Amino acid sequence: MSNDKMDGYSPDPKKAAIETQFAISNAMKKIKHKILVLSGKGGVGKSTVAVNLAYGLAQLGKRVGLLDIDIHGPSIGKMTGIGDAHLFSNEKGLIEPIEAGGVKIITMASLLKELDAPVIWRGPMKMKAIDQFLSEVDWGELDFLVIDSPPGTGDEPLSIIQRLPDMSGAVIVSTPQEVAVMDARRTISFARQLGVPILGIIENMSGFVCPHCGEVSEIFKVGGGEKAASEMEVDLLGRLPLEPSIMASSDKGESFVVGKDSTSKAVMQEIVKEIVSKLQS
Repeated sequence: MSNDKMDGYSPDPKKAAIETQFAISNAMKKIKHKILVLSGKGGVGKSTVAVNLAYGLAQLGKRVGLLDIDIHGPSIGKMTGIGDAHLFSNEKGLIEPIEAGGVKIITMASLLKELDAPVIWRGPMKMKAIDQFLSEVDWGELDFLVIDSPPGTGDEPLSIIQRLPDMSGAVIVSTPQEVAVMDARRTISFARQLGVPILGIIENMSGFVCPHCGEVSEIFKVGGGEKAASEMEVDLLGRLPLEPSIMASSDKGESFVVGKDSTSKAVMQEIVKEIVSKLQS
């Protein structure tokens, strides 16, 4: 006879799942709006959008959290400047988010001994980590929780949607190229099938702004995001151009939306206001 049975304990996966969901619901009830940032493919600037959306909301005086559920490729730590800061438990026995610039941040990078260490996990381990990020973190009362998901429609975005049935909406990030737009359409269909409202599409890398003369060159062409938005009957939230200052700020761990004035900053601030308006109405 096993020790479990001798102790009168019989593991019940169904009961454990119910208890976990209850803990998540209890922790998340203090958060008004949960926004999921999605993309159909990698390399479209989804994490950049998530970071600047969070800081743009904080600029408006909102209480904001930023959750990075990209378990295998977390980049939020680098982009927000928290670097190798590690997580710890507070007096309540909960994980304390790392605060930077008025935004509470949780990322897998803060659990790694080395920033370049690979996370070699299968699905169940990833789901357990996400459950802990949702139920065992002391988020406190927030107006917004921005969730940066890995690209695609796999385990992580599916799991977070299932665990947060009251998701306020999804922001889809795409670039103008046809292949990215194709993936954006799939991502919109994915969110709709799971009952998540679509807040709109952001067309990233929409033209290149010359740092010398300010002229915009359409190196990736323009209009792909608008085309996808029209075909899928969702709103185009805005077009973010490529600017050298964006790359520089991300590498420094700074948000361009709170930096010096630029075309991207102005566009992002309008996008943030539009999202707030949609959710408040």
